[in-house]
Amino acid sequence: MGDTEKMVPSTSEALPKRKKLPFIRENSQDTGTSEDVEVEETVSEVSTPTLESTSRSGTPTSYTGSTGTGDTTVVRRGGRGKRGKGPKLKPVYRCTTHVKEEHGQPIFGVAINPFFKEGDPLTFATAGSNRVSIYELGETEGIKLLQSYVDADTNEMFYCVAWIYEELTGLPLLATAGSRGIVRIVSPITLQCVKHIVAHGNPINELKVHPNDCNLLLTVSKDNSLRMWNIKTNVLVIVFGGVEGHRDEVLSADFNLDGTRIISCGMDHSLKMWTLNKERIQDTIKSSYEYNSVKSPKPFKSMCVNIPDFSTRDIHRNYVDCVRWLGDFILSKSCENAIVCWKPGDIQTPLSDIKSSESQVTVVYRFEYTSCDIWFMRFSIDYWQRVIALGNQIGKVFVWDIDVDDPQGTKARFSTFSHPKCNTAIRQTALSRDAAILLCVCDNGTIWRWDRTKSSSIT
Repeated sequence: MGDTEKMVPSTSEALPKRKKLPFIRENSQDTGTSEDVEVEETVSEVSTPTLESTSRSGTPTSYTGSTGTGDTTVVRRGGRGKRGKGPKLKPVYRCTTHVKEEHGQPIFGVAINPFFKEGDPLTFATAGSNRVSIYELGETEGIKLLQSYVDADTNEMFYCVAWIYEELTGLPLLATAGSRGIVRIVSPITLQCVKHIVAHGNPINELKVHPNDCNLLLTVSKDNSLRMWNIKTNVLVIVFGGVEGHRDEVLSADFNLDGTRIISCGMDHSLKMWTLNKERIQDTIKSSYEYNSVKSPKPFKSMCVNIPDFSTRDIHRNYVDCVRWLGDFILSKSCENAIVCWKPGDIQTPLSDIKSSESQVTVVYRFEYTSCDIWFMRFSIDYWQRVIALGNQIGKVFVWDIDVDDPQGTKARFSTFSHPKCNTAIRQTALSRDAAILLCVCDNGTIWRWDRTKSSSIT
């Protein structure tokens, strides 16, 4: 980590190929498990693409909210019918290591360092209690603690962590935030907070770094807004919220692959899309680099975006606590035991043609699972968008392989596996670039490493 050579992937390597229609490939290969680890046999279940649900999940939201008035189109795959059980399959991952952080409190965030050079060991960071810890992953197994940053405020509770890098040197940095609404920029090399930003007056639930600009950091907060910061000049660039923005706590957001759009979600059950490739927004971002607080007598004039380019409440009927882009499709999760793959408008309409008044949504698929009806449970998708991983509230892990070309007639099947000692809520998962390593962080302060078995390698 002390090497000063720039560790940024090239542009040609950075953008995965977009998928036209995501769906599942059944994995029927036999895989082994380590002798000292008990792993359940995988049970495949069929997920039917439907929005018909008659019950609400037992979450902190006990009120009944409107599900919206828009039109919902369901793209059916392989027909309707009763849920059935497929053949039992052995897991594609095996547990190789687990460790426990000494604070014993929930670990809410985990992120694998994407800015590494070939040949360097993988590192990852966790956020829990008032601490951010950095670990090194062994080549085949093991988790080694490298260092920890402990905030001076014992009442701080970090909820999220994201890797960034210094623009000039390419050296990695960590951004972390939580209950106090303050973003801390930490150097893994000096183990000191090199910068802090008082970003919100309420807790920050998620951090996202712009895929093409390491200086643009998106913060997602309990104050019903998203904010984009230029951490190079320390200015607030854009506030996403207001009249037509989220009306309750914002829980998650994500940039698309080329950084031209943001999708956000929250406790108001809604999902909103914000477009960045507009002239006024681009001019504001450019101006944020030219601003100098020493020379300018006035503060930087931040831009407020009050109206999203698309909004819907027709996908979920509860808190929406995690959202990710999948090419031009969107994956979103609520407390209803399903990750929904959907798209604004109809299946053929480009996102650039979607109007803010559009009410139609097209549901492509529902990735169903069990025992995950509490909120703040985050799924992950690997860099090449081939694998989705999610943990539930009793310590089980669900993995879907979505690297298939033609979904027609294919029924969704998932692999589920667990360790007998992992029996608390898995708050977040993280996949390595090639999806060979899966990390899970839990409510009891434990970190679990799962390695993909050789016979189940994804092609």
